[in-house]
Amino acid sequence: MRGVRVVLIGGTSNVGKSTVAQVVAERLGFAYRSTDQLARHPGRPWRTAERAVPQHVAEHYASLPVDDLITSVLDHYARLWPRIEELVTAHADGAEGTETGLVLEGSALWPGRVAGLTVPRVAAVWLTAEPSVVRARVRTAGRYAAATAAERHLMDKFLARTERYQTLMLSVVHRLGLDHLDAGDGRTPQELADAVLAAAAAQRAVGRRPSGTAPDGHGSPLTS
Repeated sequence: MRGVRVVLIGGTSNVGKSTVAQVVAERLGFAYRSTDQLARHPGRPWRTAERAVPQHVAEHYASLPVDDLITSVLDHYARLWPRIEELVTAHADGAEGTETGLVLEGSALWPGRVAGLTVPRVAAVWLTAEPSVVRARVRTAGRYAAATAAERHLMDKFLARTERYQTLMLSVVHRLGLDHLDAGDGRTPQELADAVLAAAAAQRAVGRRPSGTAPDGHGSPLTS
């Protein structure tokens, strides 16, 4: 896929999308954005040095079963899709104010919708990781070992939703034959960025390589 102007990087929470996407954007000289910047669903339910968990976020995870949590976030992504599609189209077409290419990442990049894009000059890759890797990252970020029982409960609900999302996402990725990369196999962000760029260069349709090409192979350098 030559002349790529938009690179989409999807995947579940805490899989490394933002880190890898920022490296890819820097390599290409493209703008970087997250779908979270367009409209944010209740975020990560753990304290950080900068903020406490907002009450509405805590209530969201505490009150809803996992089935309802995943329904809620998928409904949010469905509502967000028209804004994502508009943004992707504008950058792919080089519309006024979008002369620079774009690397867009986020869980809102649901594979079924992305694969249906008919806009040229767009590539897409989904990052995955074993549940144990995602779990370790969330627990480290949330300081799980030092958290209260109530705080752990919120993190556990978030993790259950995150793992369920990845299972559903991967089922669509596999069914449609879309490009995906293991972001939890020990590769550095720079090495993963290399793999994303190789995948994007090899694609002949959004998210898809020619038949017979390995999903984590090495293509030629991406041209912008």
